[in-house]
Amino acid sequence: MWLMRIILLLFSLIPLSISLYAGGIRGVIKADDGTPLAYATIFVKQTGTGSASDQQGRYEVVLPPGRYDVLFQYLGYESVSRVVDVGSDFIEINLTLKTHVMMLQNVVVKAGKEDPAYTIMRKAIAKANYHTQQIDQYSAKVYIKGKGQLKDYPWLAKKALEKEGITKDRVFISESVSEIKYTRPNKFEEKVIAVYSNGGNKNTAPNAYVFGSFYQPEIAETVSPLSPKSFSYYRFEYLGSFKDQKYEISKIKVTPRSRGDNVFEGLIYIVEDWWSIHSLELKATKMGINFNIKQLYNPIEDKAWLPVSQQFVVDGKVFGFEFEGQYLATVKEYKIKLNPELVVEEMTVIDEKVQKEEARKIEQKFSKKNQELQQRLNEGKEVTRKELNQLVKEYEKAEIKEQKDPDVIMETSYKVDSLAYKMDSIFWVDMRPTPLTKEEERGYHVNDSLTEVERKRDEGDTLRSSNKKRKNGFQIYDIIVGDTYKMGKTSDFRIHVPYGGFNTVEGFNLIYRVSLYKRWVKRDTLDKTKKPETSRLEISPIARYAFSRELLSGKIRVDYRFKKQRLTLESGRYVEQFNASNPIHPIINTMSSLLLGNNWMKIYERNFVDLNYVIRFNDKHTFRTNWSWARRSELSNTTDFTFFRTNKEDYTPNAPVNFELPNTSFDPNRAFIGSISFETRPWQKYRIRNGSKSRVEGTSPLLSFNYRKGITGLAESEVKFDQIEIGFRHMLKFGIRGNLDMKFQAGKFINSDKMYFMDFKHFDGNRTFLTMSDPVGSFRLMDYYQNSTADQYFSANMHYHFRKFLATRLPKIRMFGMSENVFVNYLATPYSQNYTEVGYGLEGILRVLRLEVAAAFRDGKYFENGFRVGIATSIAINFND
Repeated sequence: MWLMRIILLLFSLIPLSISLYAGGIRGVIKADDGTPLAYATIFVKQTGTGSASDQQGRYEVVLPPGRYDVLFQYLGYESVSRVVDVGSDFIEINLTLKTHVMMLQNVVVKAGKEDPAYTIMRKAIAKANYHTQQIDQYSAKVYIKGKGQLKDYPWLAKKALEKEGITKDRVFISESVSEIKYTRPNKFEEKVIAVYSNGGNKNTAPNAYVFGSFYQPEIAETVSPLSPKSFSYYRFEYLGSFKDQKYEISKIKVTPRSRGDNVFEGLIYIVEDWWSIHSLELKATKMGINFNIKQLYNPIEDKAWLPVSQQFVVDGKVFGFEFEGQYLATVKEYKIKLNPELVVEEMTVIDEKVQKEEARKIEQKFSKKNQELQQRLNEGKEVTRKELNQLVKEYEKAEIKEQKDPDVIMETSYKVDSLAYKMDSIFWVDMRPTPLTKEEERGYHVNDSLTEVERKRDEGDTLRSSNKKRKNGFQIYDIIVGDTYKMGKTSDFRIHVPYGGFNTVEGFNLIYRVSLYKRWVKRDTLDKTKKPETSRLEISPIARYAFSRELLSGKIRVDYRFKKQRLTLESGRYVEQFNASNPIHPIINTMSSLLLGNNWMKIYERNFVDLNYVIRFNDKHTFRTNWSWARRSELSNTTDFTFFRTNKEDYTPNAPVNFELPNTSFDPNRAFIGSISFETRPWQKYRIRNGSKSRVEGTSPLLSFNYRKGITGLAESEVKFDQIEIGFRHMLKFGIRGNLDMKFQAGKFINSDKMYFMDFKHFDGNRTFLTMSDPVGSFRLMDYYQNSTADQYFSANMHYHFRKFLATRLPKIRMFGMSENVFVNYLATPYSQNYTEVGYGLEGILRVLRLEVAAAFRDGKYFENGFRVGIATSIAINFND
């Protein structure tokens, strides 16, 4: 069932809607060569309603009695307008649309001269932001129908797929109806009122392309052709113009300067004088998945051009699964409210780069008279492109100051009506703009049958499972495979899957964990739309058995999260790496030790009590504090077991090697250590979805300050030191050229009167072929402990991600989501000899891997190189406790 849901998720899209009436219009729309025009748009001006024809060009629009202006449109064909008197019956209107006759401007583009498309696009771009601010609010109903098919899959998955009823000829269908609402400047609301999906998929979240706007700088994380920075990303070519009703339309070819993710390619049609979008045919690629988009706009209430119909074709191949989805979206019942401060009936935009004389006259004329720009706009007089940009920017700045939360760049809400999944077939027959095709009907029939079988099977499994639980309770195999048990409405008990590894101190080890979870949910009885407050308590005993030491140790962890705070208490007897950030992953150390005879992980034992507290004062500022008491003991190797040995030497001792402290061995000691830290993101921007905030990456640097102190004499503590550290991390975007990701840390031990090696400042090194470390903030070739220090230090990690460099000059490489980067890692301590790494990497291989090569230098002199394979930290299984 899970596999089917994943596939269905690829085909889900936004909900849309249509109303029910007695009469209307119907017919067939054909091209001038007699070919039926599939998905032609039928727009009814009086109702603000868009509909579409089916694959045979047939259409049907239900309307109440009255007189209507109906517009029939199809990209590449002349629009046809009809005035129709609708009674209680349907009126038959069959149409043939003629191919557009393109008229070229009387301009010859010479070598070194600018294509006229750039003047058109500069004006459209200048007015794009105006269009977003022009509408105070709009609402509409949206209907969408999507169908998809799995075209190919790996033969290994064939049996599992067929068990779920999935074959290559099975068609997945999804229909939905939504009420949407936009409120300036950045709030979108959607309420799903009906959903019908043949596979039982209930994910009807709006698609980013449908819910977004091409007037915004980005849509679905892809740079819009109307973005202010579009000339850095695209080339534009004028292909001619045509007349559509009373409007002059320019056809512009959009070509990315560098093909790959996050750019569009295709055609955009611009309305002269309005400088708004008439229609578009664009395609984009995301991680090897292709999105083909068609949108058709109309002037709603003759006030603003908004999309009335949209078509999408999505296809791709992911891990051997090849799929294709087709979607049709139509919008109806538009209701718009204009911004009273930006109501302009007519506007002439002057491109000062080309129309230099007109722009100069405007500047001279109005600078002397000091006439307000807003007044000129209201009177429909000429303004330059720069003046229009200045007006909108100043208006936006004033609005931001008045906003309740100016750091929120987008707010969306999504709700599903309680009756959305209960609409019967009669409802959907009346709701659809066009009847289902025979293929779609067959798809629904097959899937309805399969869904019923699955429902009965699932009910039977649930009944058998619940009876089994009541009769037998705990199953013996749960000890090995793990399970979760409901202890009540808000409580769970979980047995985790046991895991383990190998190191030279413990030999093989086995780690076993159980957890008890308790949740408290507090809802606002006065405001039911407000997000409820949730508190969560976790109690987790963890046992660890070391076979070579023949020793059972363990710890208990109590974690309580409430509001914006978190309190964690841990206590027990456990082993830990000298670098508490665990630079070498247990899985990697296990493979390195058993296969290569390299025991890089160095550990010691703690009998300890740790208390951690975190509080987020708001979405920008976080405070942390940690207090720890521990009795620390040195450990030695107890085994030299390995599967293979590349040399005849034994494993290295468990004592790390360090330049600053030649002997890192230590006597048993007690330590009481406290730390406080503060993090801030002063300019952070956010998106809000259903009340939950998420950060917009790259909008603010992360600044941090940390103070750590070893307190002597308290609870027999034997350590005495003071450490301060500041940090900076940020990502800078350089448009189409690439991104720079950087991290800097600087610190100093004010005093180091009494310290042990685990108290030093350690840095994330790496000596293994595989790595799961954060690529920004870790070193590729550096030893884990040689450069650790109890003095002053400075580290810098800088990664530049290219959009197009060496291998990525090939478009197919970029289309699969792969990118290249170069990086420089630097460390300065009293003994590090200006350690520097320079490297090159290719990332995004099979979506999750990166391949890197690096060279290391000390005081500018080369001393080693190496290859590394990185695994994305997002999928690295965390076997650390």
